[in-house]
Amino acid sequence: MQSAARPYVLVTAPFDPAIAEQLCADFDVQTVEPSMAGRSLAEMRLDDRLAAATALICEVDVVDRATLEKALNLQVVVSCRANPVNVDVAACTERGIVVLTTPARNADVTADLAFTLLLMTVRHAGRAERWLRAGNWSADDVFAPYQRFRGIGLSGRTLGILGGGAIGRRMMRRARAFGMDVLIYDPFLAPDALGGEGELAELDEVLSRSDVVTVHVPLTEATIGLLGDRELRLMRPDAYLVNAGRAAVVEESALVNALTEGRIAGAGLDVFWTEPVPPDHPLLALDNVTLTPHIGGASDDVILEHSRIAVRGLRAWAAGERPPAVANPEALAAPAAS
Repeated sequence: MQSAARPYVLVTAPFDPAIAEQLCADFDVQTVEPSMAGRSLAEMRLDDRLAAATALICEVDVVDRATLEKALNLQVVVSCRANPVNVDVAACTERGIVVLTTPARNADVTADLAFTLLLMTVRHAGRAERWLRAGNWSADDVFAPYQRFRGIGLSGRTLGILGGGAIGRRMMRRARAFGMDVLIYDPFLAPDALGGEGELAELDEVLSRSDVVTVHVPLTEATIGLLGDRELRLMRPDAYLVNAGRAAVVEESALVNALTEGRIAGAGLDVFWTEPVPPDHPLLALDNVTLTPHIGGASDDVILEHSRIAVRGLRAWAAGERPPAVANPEALAAPAAS
C-alpha cells in the first residue's frame, strides 16, 4: 500500500480529461502525451517524473526493468489493457509493485465491430460498396445489384462463438437480438453459465452446425492455430468466419485456401498475422472477404472506460482495499522495495 504522502501519479495512457480531474482529488497527477509507439518508458526522457512517481497509468508504453530502475518510488502500475502485455509483471512482483488492469474496457466496442463485420460479410455490403463506387451500377441494368449481392438474413440462423468471455457474451446478446441461435465453445465455462441464452458445445460441433463462426478466445499456447485446415473443413461451404480477436488463432494458409477454394462462403477480419497487411497479401485479392485495419478497440468510449476502471482501481489500492483487477495479487502482501 501507498505511504502517508500524497501519491504522485504519472499518466502516459490516453485518458479522459474529466476523469483525470476526478483523479486529482486524491492524487497529484501529471499527464504526458501518449507516444503509442510501444517503447520503454525508460527511453522517453521522463527520468525526473519516473523517479517521483508512486503510480503509473500506461497503455502502450512499456514498463520494463529499465523503467523500474528509474522509478524507485513506484508502488503501483495500471496497465490500461485486459492483459498487461506492456508491463514486466514478474519484475514488478519482485519489487512488490502491484500491477492493475482494466478488464473488458473495450468489450462492447469490439463486439460492435465484430458484429459489423458479420453483417457486412453475410450481406456482401463491402463488396457492394466497392462495386458501386467503381461505377458499375448503370441504368441499363438497375436490378444488377439485387441479383449480384444476395446475402443471408440472420433470424433463425446459428452463430457459433469461440470463447465465452466478456466479448463472446456480448456477441451472444447481439445475436439473440437478431433472432439467432447461439452455440459457444469454451471449455472453461460451467454448463449453466449462459443462462439459457446460448448452448455450450464442443469445438467440432460449433464449427459444423454454425452459419457464422466468430473468434473471441484469448491467445494462449492452446489456442494458437486452433482453427487449422481440419477445423475449417468442418464448416459448411455456405458458412462464414469472423475474426476480430487474435489472428494467430486461425492458421493463415488454411484460411486463405478455404476462401480461395470456396470451402467457406467468406470471412470478415479485423486482425492479421502481419500488421500492417503486406500489399501483396492474397486476402486483398479475394472478393469474399471483408477487411478492417485492426480497429476493434478504436473508440473514444474505450478511453473513457479504461479511465474509469483505472481510477476505481487506484482509489481502492490507496484506501488499502483489494482492487478489482490485480495481475499479481502476491504483490499486495509485499511492501514495495527500492
